[in-house]
Amino acid sequence: MIRIEVDPALAADDLDALWRSAWGSPAGDYAERVLPRSLAYLAAFDGGRLVGFVNVAWDGGIHAFILDTCVHADFQRRGIASDLVRRAAEVAKERGAEWLHVDFEPHLEGFYRGCGFRPTAAGLIDLSK
Repeated sequence: MIRIEVDPALAADDLDALWRSAWGSPAGDYAERVLPRSLAYLAAFDGGRLVGFVNVAWDGGIHAFILDTCVHADFQRRGIASDLVRRAAEVAKERGAEWLHVDFEPHLEGFYRGCGFRPTAAGLIDLSK
């Protein structure tokens, strides 16, 4: 049975293993650098194994942002990511957010629509160039 926890302590090795499976590279200092500034973050566990994650960043006010949704390759297509995002929305609301944003690549549109997101107009600048 998969259990979801809000703001759990995460071991760097566990987060690295999940990141490697989901993104192809380690998380590095993500837990120390990013999570302390988050509104919340949620993790999915199979027993003691970290198998899923989502971060809820925020602007310090009423806007929150879903980031870094991922599930270990061995556990994908079981509804874990959907459960994480839905629970993240509940937690964001409980903590005072009035709007929840997400950016995603086109192939993820069906997933995020299924989680309750609707399309909006937005702008983007690629600062890596």
